[in-house]
Amino acid sequence: MNGMRTTARHRIIAGVGVAAIAAMTLAGCAEGGGEEANPTDLAGETVTIAGGITGIEAENMQKSFDQFTEDTGIKVEYSGDKSFEGNIVTKVAGGSAPDIAIVPQPGLLKSLVETGEVKEAPDAVEANVDANWSPDWKAYGTVDDVFYSAPMLANVKGFVWYSPASFEEWGVEVPTTWDELLDLTATIQEQTGSAPWCAGFFSDAASGWPGTDWVEDLVLRQSGPEVYDQWVANEVKFTDPQIEDAFNAVGEILLNPDYVNAGFGDVASINATAFADVAAKVADGTCALTHQASFLAANFLDVQTADGATPNVAPDGDVYAFPLPGIEAGGETTLEVGGEFVTAFSDDAATVAVLEYMSTPEWADTRVELGGNISANLNADPSLASSEFLTEAMTLLQDPNTTVRFDAADLMPATVGQGSFWKGMVDWIDGKDTATVLSDIQAGYEN
Repeated sequence: MNGMRTTARHRIIAGVGVAAIAAMTLAGCAEGGGEEANPTDLAGETVTIAGGITGIEAENMQKSFDQFTEDTGIKVEYSGDKSFEGNIVTKVAGGSAPDIAIVPQPGLLKSLVETGEVKEAPDAVEANVDANWSPDWKAYGTVDDVFYSAPMLANVKGFVWYSPASFEEWGVEVPTTWDELLDLTATIQEQTGSAPWCAGFFSDAASGWPGTDWVEDLVLRQSGPEVYDQWVANEVKFTDPQIEDAFNAVGEILLNPDYVNAGFGDVASINATAFADVAAKVADGTCALTHQASFLAANFLDVQTADGATPNVAPDGDVYAFPLPGIEAGGETTLEVGGEFVTAFSDDAATVAVLEYMSTPEWADTRVELGGNISANLNADPSLASSEFLTEAMTLLQDPNTTVRFDAADLMPATVGQGSFWKGMVDWIDGKDTATVLSDIQAGYEN
């Protein structure tokens, strides 16, 4: 894995609308294995999409198809399930698959492909991905050299969210190194007498995943991209000292009762706190710092400040964020990212039309403009993002000079990445010693 790099960005100037895209898709459906049809034949057809996206993000997902439905007559029905990751393989194997699933991990995609029910991506979808994403993103949707799933949205992980006004009050600045972040933490604790950090690991069947993001960020920053890649490939084991070093670094914050869990309780309360609930505590000033991905911007849309307003995400606003700093100042920008993949269990003409639309810059722009999300589509427009923060995050993601790695847990086999690694983080917060936790996580490869 060489990171998501591209040597050039270009805009595709398209003179066709959604209806024309759908018409082109339908004309080529036979090549993709689906049914050949005229666009007018599909008016009234319904395509079901399932995923783990819920709340206001689910509402915006549904809205992103409004124009498509108006132009094609195809109705899209999205349903969100907080336990999606734990349920989808069973549903698919049991014959209850949706037409399309939004899959958040390449490891889970592989498990779905192993059911034999996933359809290969239509030719038109593959052409769109080749034109609009870096090769690495396409690789994440590929299993055993067969391309199945187009990338959808992306999120930049490893941001530290904070209150610009509080920083000004305390006379502190955004840190540029890991040691400066620890110094900042100590300063805030001394000035306020309260824990500076809040964290939430609870996510139903996926509980623990926010902790894996912490560890992944530290592996990437302490040991570098090459070791990170070897770790993903199980060439560097969880029991390796370099991985233990990352756990120990994270533990300086998350296992320190003086530093967590602002607004929720003690260290143990991290496991009982829902990952999205930290947004409200940052917005109301109870929590000074939290580590979470760019998608937390969407969660701020669901909370209110003391005056009843939605928090303003801006450098001089209610909340803002900076990338988790590296070990040394002035180095290359390094980002860990996540994203979803559009996976089909049907190849009928209506489903293929939806798949093609979702792989275009047009859909990416529509969804980004609705708010709270960004895309790694190289031809999507960052200026459409709903905040200055998201525009900056999306621009960073598209920058060829940024070193990027996909979420390690999402790339590992599901028994580890979505199994023993998630569980291990919960056990670690509950007090199990690091060496035993690392050994337990590594044992996931044997399952």
